[in-house]
Parts: sequence; C-alpha cells; structure tokens
Amino acid sequence: MANKFFWYELMTSDRAAAEAFYADVIGWQLQPFPADGPPYTVLEADGLGVGGIMPIPEDARAAGMQPTWVGYIHVIDLDTAVAELRAAGGLVHRILDPIPHVGRIAIASDPQGAMFNLLQPDGPETPPAGRAPLLPAGTAGGVDWHELHSSDWETAFDFYASLYGWTRTDAMEMGPLGTYQMIAMEPVGDDTSCGVTNGAMYNDAQAPRPYWSFYVHVDAIDAAVGRIEAGGGKVLMGPHEVPGGMWVVNAQDPQGARFDLVAPKR
Repeated sequence: MANKFFWYELMTSDRAAAEAFYADVIGWQLQPFPADGPPYTVLEADGLGVGGIMPIPEDARAAGMQPTWVGYIHVIDLDTAVAELRAAGGLVHRILDPIPHVGRIAIASDPQGAMFNLLQPDGPETPPAGRAPLLPAGTAGGVDWHELHSSDWETAFDFYASLYGWTRTDAMEMGPLGTYQMIAMEPVGDDTSCGVTNGAMYNDAQAPRPYWSFYVHVDAIDAAVGRIEAGGGKVLMGPHEVPGGMWVVNAQDPQGARFDLVAPKR
C-alpha cells in the first residue's frame, strides 16, 4: 500500500451540505470520526473508508483557500519521506502534530505546485477507518483513476517516480493537447518494470494551477449527472466516453470543489 494514493479528503465551506450532496450522488455512507478538533466525517464504500470531509481550517480559510479535494500518499516513515521530497525539489508547507488513531501528516506540493499530503499511519490500520486491503478497481464509491493536471508532466513524473517508484505504462497522443501519459502506482509482484495502470499525467493549459483529480466509480454516468444537477452541483465537462469503454464527467459540487466520476456505462 505504501507510496501510492490511498485516502481522499474534501475540505469544504459547508460540511453538512457537502455530506448530503456526496451521499446522494455517490452513495457513500457517512461515519463521524470521534476526535478532538474540527469535526470529521469518514466516507465509506463497501464497508471500508475511502476518505473524509472536514471544514476548511480557519488559517487556510483566512488565506483564501477554496473548497477542494486532496489525496494522501501512504509513507512508512514521514521524516525520511519529507527529507527525500525536499531533496527532489518538492515543497513541504506544514507538518501536523500526530493525530491519535490517524498518524503523522505532511502537507506538500510537487515542483510544479500540485498539492498532495503524505501520511504515515498510526498503526496497521489506515486513517480514520481501516482500509486494508484497498477497494478493488470498479467498486462503487472507490477511486479508480488519478490524474495530474500539470504544467510540465515529464518533470513531474520524474519527481514522483524517484520518490515512490511509479512507472510509465501506455501513452496516448492528443494532438495539440500533447501526450497523455498513463502511469502505474503499484508494481505487479516483484516486477517493478510494470504495474497496474491507475493514473495519468498531462499538461493542462486550461488549469489555473497544477492539481490532482480523482475519479470516483459510480454504476452509471447519466444517473449520476441527474443527481449532481438535482443536488445543486454543475457538470463542467461530459459525459465523455474514454478508451476502454468507460464514461466520465468532470463536475463541481455546490460549494465549488471540483470532482470527477467514472462509470462502465452511460
């Protein structure tokens, strides 16, 4: 599980409204996480934690942070991971105090500015509800695909590959949009030269800043679009069919956070 995304968190301006929206659109079950500090709600699918929803921290809100999703990469030793990330050209913005029953967290970004968090879990179970093993791809409510919208994906790939052992798999040329480079975050067995393709990187000239997006699996895309619109969200792009016969939409929740869905049928 180490060295790949394994937890997904929404920081939002209206936690209760966001919980109701995503519970309806995606079908996540909501479980309050008992802890000191700001309220935190665990999102579960198939009985396992996928991520969480929390209010935007006051200091971040004061600095102008808007509702957003962020992914956590699992690390074994946070101190070592932070030192290696800095040496590779990334930035560590903050290291949080250890959170009981969760672990140690660092808020970081890659050399192009895409944000992500590092998490060294507190014990064998991962945050706040154990999720070992990870949900198989294709499980409703799980994350099937990770997409880096970059300003220099080749340099970004070298950064992540050097730190986490990610590998390139197939590539798709998109004409004026350039190369859509698919990646594997986990090797197959002991063979680190190949792996399960579960993400991609490309240069997104339309993005206001580099960022990671995460495609959550739903059963059917048109029905999900109906739930998005009925709940006050917006569809920004799609539905589109992508290679492999899957359907995707890029959307925005009522508080303004972007999110993405993928489904096996229209």
